[in-house]
Amino acid sequence: MNRTKRILFAILFLAFTLCIIYVYINLNNPSSHIILSVRLPRLMLAFLCGFVLAGVGYSFQIMLNNPLAEPYILGISAGAAFGSILAVVAGLYLLMPLFGFVGAIITMILVWYLSHLGGFFNKTKLLLSGIIVGMFFSALISLIMYFNQNDIGNIINVLMGNLGHIFSHSEWNYFLVIFGISLLLMIYLFSMSNKLMILTTGDLVASSLGIDVKKLRRRIFLISSLLTGITVAYAGIIGFIGLVVPHIVRMILGGNKRSGIIFSAFGGAILLILCDFLAMHIAVIEVPVGVITAFIGCPFFLFIMAKSK
Repeated sequence: MNRTKRILFAILFLAFTLCIIYVYINLNNPSSHIILSVRLPRLMLAFLCGFVLAGVGYSFQIMLNNPLAEPYILGISAGAAFGSILAVVAGLYLLMPLFGFVGAIITMILVWYLSHLGGFFNKTKLLLSGIIVGMFFSALISLIMYFNQNDIGNIINVLMGNLGHIFSHSEWNYFLVIFGISLLLMIYLFSMSNKLMILTTGDLVASSLGIDVKKLRRRIFLISSLLTGITVAYAGIIGFIGLVVPHIVRMILGGNKRSGIIFSAFGGAILLILCDFLAMHIAVIEVPVGVITAFIGCPFFLFIMAKSK
């Protein structure tokens, strides 16, 4: 790791540490009970979601060589949300992560199958398939909302993003296990970053170097679907984190780099923690964090579009 990367890593680590101290620990001098029961779970959930969404977004963009690729665009978030909402309607709140994962996997299979129609893989077809499948699941979610208006509050939390999940003692232990598994999966995703970098040179070049391109893409889709299902199940759909942060990282690093996944993951965690702070304090009532990320993401991409011209 060269000097520039070390400095960037130190800045990210320092910024993240300051976010923890200021936003969640010292604010209004809360008691230790509030810190352990409310603030710490919320902090860990914000960290996990931002860490996963930005890291997965960077991986998708490298793999598909498309700056717009991320779980939301590929329809995985909508599928995971559909699964989580089914659990809400059925009253199976503890099984929301499982239902979200199953919904994400079903979406992944559909998108993967549609992208291979004609006998070969097509990146453009993959993005279009993701948009179509995402719209289909969004329509199913609207139908569920229409017939289950008593649960509309919980459904909106899933659709708009909400980090204010209140953990019971059993849920807290369950979440800690999932938190650890998610971090291990992110480490495994980073271990494939060298192959992802080679994949940017083209499928033929990657295959000539001994990389099973189809198998690699399948693994990334499977891992990303699991991680996305977990985040959506706990925090709902949070857009733009997987789009904005990888762009900022590439601007800083000067293009696609192997370390970009790490910097994107930590940058996403920091950004989502700050967005959550704004969501809690920008108005009298708590604003859905997905609204805050959208307000930040939309102007950012308008700036990118204007700059590209």
